[in-house]
Amino acid sequence: MPAMRHALILALALCLGGCATKKTDWNARVGSHNYDQVVRELGPPDKETTLSDGTRVAEWRTGRGTTRTTLLGNPYSGISTSGYSRVGPDRFLRMTFLRDGKLSESKRVYR
Repeated sequence: MPAMRHALILALALCLGGCATKKTDWNARVGSHNYDQVVRELGPPDKETTLSDGTRVAEWRTGRGTTRTTLLGNPYSGISTSGYSRVGPDRFLRMTFLRDGKLSESKRVYR
C-alpha cells in the first residue's frame, strides 16, 4: 500500500510539473541577446520593419484574441436566436533591436 501511495504521488507530481509553463523574461535579455538568437528561439517574426536610423522593430504574435458570443432571445421558444460576437485583441511581443543587432527593448502589445 505505501508503494502504491508513493507511485500515485510521483505520478501526480509529474503531471502537475508538466502543466507549468515557462515564460521568458525578455527584458532580462536586453543588451545580451541579438536578433538572430531571438529568431532561433521564437522563429521568424510576424511583422518587422527597419527604421531610418537602422533600428529594427519586430513583432511576434503570442496569442490570438478571444471571441465571445451572447445569444439573444429565448432558445426554448422555438424562435431562432441571433448572436452577438465580440473579439478581444491579439497579443504580440514587440522587440526593438539596435543597428548592431542587440536587443534594446521588449514589450507586450495588444491589438
